[in-house]
Amino acid sequence: MKPVSGIPAGPFGLTLLLTAAALLVMMAVTFAVALKSGEHSVVDTAWGIGIALAALVSLISSAGHGQPARRYLLLALSAAWGLRLAVHIAWRNHGREEDPRYRDLLSRAGRNRNLYALRTVYLLQAAILWVACLPVQAGMLERAPAGPVTVIGAAVWLGGFAFESAGDWQLARFKADPRHQGLIMDRGLWRYTRRPNYFGDFCMWWGLFLIALGSWAELPAVIGPLLMTFILTHGTGQRLTDRRMAATRPQYADYAAQTSGFIPLPPRRHLLPNGTWCHPAALVPASLAGAAADRRGPPPRDSYGTARTAGTSGQP
Repeated sequence: MKPVSGIPAGPFGLTLLLTAAALLVMMAVTFAVALKSGEHSVVDTAWGIGIALAALVSLISSAGHGQPARRYLLLALSAAWGLRLAVHIAWRNHGREEDPRYRDLLSRAGRNRNLYALRTVYLLQAAILWVACLPVQAGMLERAPAGPVTVIGAAVWLGGFAFESAGDWQLARFKADPRHQGLIMDRGLWRYTRRPNYFGDFCMWWGLFLIALGSWAELPAVIGPLLMTFILTHGTGQRLTDRRMAATRPQYADYAAQTSGFIPLPPRRHLLPNGTWCHPAALVPASLAGAAADRRGPPPRDSYGTARTAGTSGQP
């Protein structure tokens, strides 16, 4: 006899409704905190909390349905990811000014700045988070037992979690050294991708989808990781950050020319006519490089005392 699979429609509808309500309440509280503090960057901390909250509400609202192994795995991974992310962002933003993304966005607001922020930041992020977490909500009710795809999904998620955590730690350690002020981070994972944290996010969203995937019923939930992939690569993620960095750090163009924007890859090199390889920064004419060096003054030094050129520096 084949094992039962699929999702019961009624409980799934209830789970979708309660999860949406929980995320709206969370964003309403976050909006109130932002109004009191005067900084909308708090919504970034709420994003991580929302991942954990969506999984918890989905688990409770779907009690009595689904496979326990899949249900508690989805909860554990979502909570670990969301809470780590929330703590990291809260620590990173503590004592800092408003995020430039929100300053630029709210500069386009009309008369009612708060209403504009509520609509374009908080309600929008609640909707995106609800869609992104569709695999978790569906997976809580999937009746098929966990199998090889579940294991693959857990492995993909674990790789993404390790990648994001390591990238965040490496960047925080780099920025903590005053000798690195004004330099671009191009070490560790940042040597192979300009966005280790975005790539880690990408892996974790797809990992959760694979864990939830127990039958054809979960396939429509693929819209969640697809949406997040688009946002990370084309929306408020990689491209906006790259434009801001290029506008404020002249050396960032060299770093971007030799470093993958998303998927970790070896640094790019160019083949010269004499058959040798070099980094893109080495292709700058000597006259231009000399003029640039004159304007910048002596090159800064890294933590090992070695002079670093603009082409070998990395992100703030």
